[in-house]
Amino acid sequence: MKRLMVLTMSGLFGLMLATAAFAEGMTHKVAIHVDQNDKAVMNMALNNAQNVTEYYESKGDKVMIELVAYGPGLNMFVPGKSPVEKRVETMSLEMENLTFSACGNTHRKMSEKAGKEIPIMSEAGMVTSGVVRLIELQEDGYAYVRP
Repeated sequence: MKRLMVLTMSGLFGLMLATAAFAEGMTHKVAIHVDQNDKAVMNMALNNAQNVTEYYESKGDKVMIELVAYGPGLNMFVPGKSPVEKRVETMSLEMENLTFSACGNTHRKMSEKAGKEIPIMSEAGMVTSGVVRLIELQEDGYAYVRP
């Protein structure tokens, strides 16, 4: 009888913990992909990040967003060349849940072609491969969005 009581209490305690965790809100994960040197596409990606954040926060949930740029989309993170440079800078300061990732493969090829190291905005971290990073994020449960 005592054992049944302990098991019942353990079950109730587990249920209370699960309920408390649910009441605090969920954490969502989103990967956004940019591979075009197109201001409209870049702005749409940034709009997606902003809108998703506002939506989930209004529900009491959290969201982690990683925006990955490669190929021609890497220009999004090139200072003086990015059509959304100021917006990336501002959003990086305002949105702690947003990470910017630049493709190292694309960066290396762009630098080789230019004959010099192409600078990348300090707001963006370098990943080895943009495509591989998107795969890793999806394997980690991130929803995939391509604007």
